[in-house]
Amino acid sequence: QVQLVESGGGLVQAGGSLRLSCAASGRTFSTYTMGWFRQAPGKEREFVATIKWNSGNTYYADSVKGRFTISRDNAKNTVYLQMNSLRPEDTAVYYCAARNGWPGAYAKEWGYDYWGQGTQVTVSS
Repeated sequence: QVQLVESGGGLVQAGGSLRLSCAASGRTFSTYTMGWFRQAPGKEREFVATIKWNSGNTYYADSVKGRFTISRDNAKNTVYLQMNSLRPEDTAVYYCAARNGWPGAYAKEWGYDYWGQGTQVTVSS
């Protein structure tokens, strides 16, 4: 089992920045693909970003490309999501997800086996 705990959410004005963290425990973190998803009120959960175990490959949703950066520190078993130039439409609960190895469908929820409880991000206009 892998346990994921997100932190760093909060309230920020449009144009501001936040950095989310996801601490993983339970297994060998360095072989896991780590992803971020989000779910806004009344909407389905959607893919935000993912990073391969070796940090050499990152992928982003078009809506966040150029504004968000995913990174990881395998020594700390932690993955980060740096969010800049935040917009009101970025308001959502953000979830961390994990899977051992590379999920072919990295942008799909079912590509991941473990999920955190989520952290709320609210961007005011």
